[in-house]
Amino acid sequence: MTGEYIFSLNKGRLPEHAGGKAFHLRTLMDKAYAVPETYVCTWQAYIRYLDSDPSLREDLRSELSEKIDPGKSYAVRSSANIEDHVNHSFAGQFKSFLDVSGLENVLDAIEEIWDNARSPEVELYFATTQVSNPEILMGIVIQEMVTPLVSGVSFSKNPITGLDEVIVEALQGNGAALVQDGITPHRWIYKWGEWISLPGNGNISQDLIAEVVEQTKNIANTFGKPADLEWAYDGDTIFWLQLREISSLENLEYFSNKIAQDVLPGMIKPLIWSINIPLVNEAWVRLFTQVIGPNHIDPLSLAKSFYYRAYFNMGVIGDILELVGMPRETLELLMGIEESGPDKPRFRPSTKTFRLLPRIIVFAVQMLFKSAEIEKFPAGMKAKYLVFQESRIDQLDDQAILMHIDRLYALNQETAYYNIITPLLMQTYNAILKKQLAQEGVDFASFDLASGLDELHEVDPNYHLEKLADLYNQLNDNQKQQYDEASYTEFIEMQGCESLQEGVHQFIEDFGHLSDSGNDFSYMPWRENPDLILKMIKTNAEIVHDLQNKPGIQDIDAGFFSGIILKIIHQKARQYFLFREKIGSLYTFGYGLFRKYFLALGERFKVRGVLEDEHDIFYMCVEEIRGIISDSDQHASFAGIISQRKKEMEIFRNIIPPTIIYGDEPLPVEEVSGTILEGTPTSRGYYQGPAKIVTGIDDFERIQEGDVLVVPYSDVGWTPMYVKAGAVVAESGGLLSHSSIVAREYGIPAVVSVPGACKLLSGKVITVDGYRGKITIHESPSSKIENH
Repeated sequence: MTGEYIFSLNKGRLPEHAGGKAFHLRTLMDKAYAVPETYVCTWQAYIRYLDSDPSLREDLRSELSEKIDPGKSYAVRSSANIEDHVNHSFAGQFKSFLDVSGLENVLDAIEEIWDNARSPEVELYFATTQVSNPEILMGIVIQEMVTPLVSGVSFSKNPITGLDEVIVEALQGNGAALVQDGITPHRWIYKWGEWISLPGNGNISQDLIAEVVEQTKNIANTFGKPADLEWAYDGDTIFWLQLREISSLENLEYFSNKIAQDVLPGMIKPLIWSINIPLVNEAWVRLFTQVIGPNHIDPLSLAKSFYYRAYFNMGVIGDILELVGMPRETLELLMGIEESGPDKPRFRPSTKTFRLLPRIIVFAVQMLFKSAEIEKFPAGMKAKYLVFQESRIDQLDDQAILMHIDRLYALNQETAYYNIITPLLMQTYNAILKKQLAQEGVDFASFDLASGLDELHEVDPNYHLEKLADLYNQLNDNQKQQYDEASYTEFIEMQGCESLQEGVHQFIEDFGHLSDSGNDFSYMPWRENPDLILKMIKTNAEIVHDLQNKPGIQDIDAGFFSGIILKIIHQKARQYFLFREKIGSLYTFGYGLFRKYFLALGERFKVRGVLEDEHDIFYMCVEEIRGIISDSDQHASFAGIISQRKKEMEIFRNIIPPTIIYGDEPLPVEEVSGTILEGTPTSRGYYQGPAKIVTGIDDFERIQEGDVLVVPYSDVGWTPMYVKAGAVVAESGGLLSHSSIVAREYGIPAVVSVPGACKLLSGKVITVDGYRGKITIHESPSSKIENH
């Protein structure tokens, strides 16, 4: 019977039993992409072959003789029902034959592919991939060979990482050499309008590869899935030989610490992780739910700890982006993988976006009228926190302490939510103000948003340190000498400096909760080390403060209507700047209250022999603590567990962790070397000086005036150190990080997001380029570069 098994791909309707490979090629043909003359033998013939039908070969011979040209060569490949699926492509599992010529040789190739369908190699593939043995129905693709000048493969996404970049591998001649001969191909990577990787040499035309990239992107858009393609170029036309969906990208997990370096910097002890991660992430999920509605987002799935550092699960965040209609590729901007390129992803409303539009509008309107609620929030919540600050822990049993911790957690949940939405609203108004100022020829970075905003003094420790420094300077020489040599206990007994004593006492009341990290209550707060406060006051008294005068709203000569709009936006931006500072300070205060409750439990565990030191409780998770309180026999194994965690943290302390981790297992830590480091410039100017590594406020006295402050991250508690610095380098942060804001305020250059800075810059003389974000390490000091 003729015409029953062999069909041309470019004529008529393709039968259902042609196989996935044939259907994908037909998709290309239907969209007018060049595909060589191709036929398919349906798997109905394969079913007859399994039944050992003796007349099958003659029937196929009869059909093929009317279609294939005996003077041409063909590629004969499998087109099974189970091939080219997203989870398991079966790529390379079934045989393929190239340069097959002659009718009988084509028939032999078909039968050999059929025989191979249940080979031991295929069975091993099933076992290895844990795929249950499905029924294999084997179609066959018979495709006219192209005589190529250049051939290769292309991927619309990185098949290993899933990143949004087109990868092309190619060589001159037949592409079979890529697999059969193990030849290393030339490789190109194209991302968002730019070439990010090019081969070092070769004679393959860049224009040809550019056309391959363009067609690959278009095919993937048509296909609606990430595309894995084979192609050949005959000197005139790019022919597409195979199309399949890139397998293994489904459920690909990857984690980034790019954002975490700002919001959860540094190493995180187990107790801090077990409190902070659910606390903050629950607040984020609350925000997401307001925008997208009910969902199944698990707050604990949003972050994972590697090397005792926070990494955000970008796969989950990508799912959230897609829910609101944003391109998943936006993740790569969030991860800091690539921030340039004319074709980087931009928000384009989708059908999902329009379905969510009513919720988004309601949410936007609610946020628009949120200012009154936010303004009232700090005072009301501070009163609730003070109840916990004043509670008598010695009168509470262990279970009662846990109850206080749970109630405090509930309060901090609310503050954490406001601590997220307020900066987001501030950034929104700042972005609008930035555009308005640009129209008036004013640079937002040089604009004084806080001019005359005296309410900021309530939450600014530096302002009050300067006032205390003034009181110090009013002491006579004998009193100053006594002060300089006194401990805090001796200071409060001194005579004739009552105003300073009263001021220090009030400073401790207002700012004693600050520490090296507002996100980590294991750090000692200032109130537990009052001697340090005395030293900060003395240092401030020795510094001449020369803050730069920046233009304010009163210095801008805008038109009538534009001036009205500018003043309205300026007022909103100032309002939310103040809100952000107040709520951030409130959150630091409330979050820090956990410390006294857990230390109280640590002291009790030490008495019972559970811990060697009360501070070891920070190396336990909160659920482990609950377990010990409910069952005192659980403590036997914790000494070893805590010891192991301490050792691990010490090993990981000085490593330079990777920015991105794919999968659940951390990669080996990358070593960094070189004489030039790069980061993100956030405060302009040049400066050269000795680098001084600072890991906490205890390093305050080590800083000499003119040192370059090199920090792993920055917190409001570190502000006093900036008065001495000639420049700032931070391992983490962005334009609105604390390091950047303070550096701009003091008119000193700053470069942030410099991986490994604390490790690589120790003891070096460096030049900080606040324009290009470069850090030059010098072997020996050279002439000092002045700030510009």
